[in-house]
Amino acid sequence: MPQIALTEIESTVAVALEAHGATPRVAAPVAHAVRVAEAKGNKICGLYYVESYCRQLASGRVNGTVEPVINHEKAGAVRVDAGFGFAQPAFLAGFDEAVGAAKAGGVCGYSIEHSHTCTSLGYFTEQLAEAGLIAIGATNSTARVSPPGGTRPLLGTNPFAMAVPGRNGGVAFQWDFSTSAVALGKITMAAAADEAIPLGWAVDENGHPTTDPHAALRGSLVSAGGYKGYGIGLMVEVLASALTAGISSWEMEPLKAVAGGPHDIGQFYVLIDPGGYAGSGFHDRIEALAATVDEQPGARLPGVPSALPEAVDVDDATWTLMQELAAV
Repeated sequence: MPQIALTEIESTVAVALEAHGATPRVAAPVAHAVRVAEAKGNKICGLYYVESYCRQLASGRVNGTVEPVINHEKAGAVRVDAGFGFAQPAFLAGFDEAVGAAKAGGVCGYSIEHSHTCTSLGYFTEQLAEAGLIAIGATNSTARVSPPGGTRPLLGTNPFAMAVPGRNGGVAFQWDFSTSAVALGKITMAAAADEAIPLGWAVDENGHPTTDPHAALRGSLVSAGGYKGYGIGLMVEVLASALTAGISSWEMEPLKAVAGGPHDIGQFYVLIDPGGYAGSGFHDRIEALAATVDEQPGARLPGVPSALPEAVDVDDATWTLMQELAAV
């Protein structure tokens, strides 16, 4: 298994996307998101998705040339219409406008509308925290989670993320998790490897708990924490779909399929400027929280920044595929 420099991963992915119809302006932020995912060991949101990006560019399922449209008619509401293109360039297009609105008014709602899947939601909330804001994000996905007591998928894995800024820039801590018991990618990867999954991840078509990933894919995932996770998943659906006029989870086609309609997914972020509330006292309390956690051996705040590697392991088949996609 070769080690590939992250700079090479990013450049190869950008070339592959451009080879399949994306403009450089579109390809660059998508490739950077893949790089960050690989650097953090988030394989499901990294190179794992690149082939589907390329195939969907070629089929027209995602628009690789569209220019996002920014709407800022209300002081605390910044909206970006992605035009059925990728989420990353749409988010970037309205970023400064949204950050400025949050700092001017204390709070801003920032929506990305009619976009392709954003994959890692934490990638976006982290950028907002680096700009000095508390960021809360929500998005939905293809229906895979049945309601408690049900057997038919209703909600997506519907991730929810939050990032907290540090005093002198950067991120104090963050988290990004699916409201399902596990991310769908872990089930699909287990199925591909023909490996069992733990009990508590999914149920089969009859609603019975299963360790068979194939039965899980025919059945449904379950919410993290039962009714509690189900409630959060429903709220994510409201924010990501109803509030952005995006598609509902139960209407969504498989995200990695080459053919089909545009994803038409929404992401919604709440941006909060701590300076508009507690001022420097906010950072005092965050630092006190971190110190209190650190007093307990083995305890930690989630997502505390750490040094990222310059290269990562990539299996031969995956890297060969990336090179082939870039050579088209």
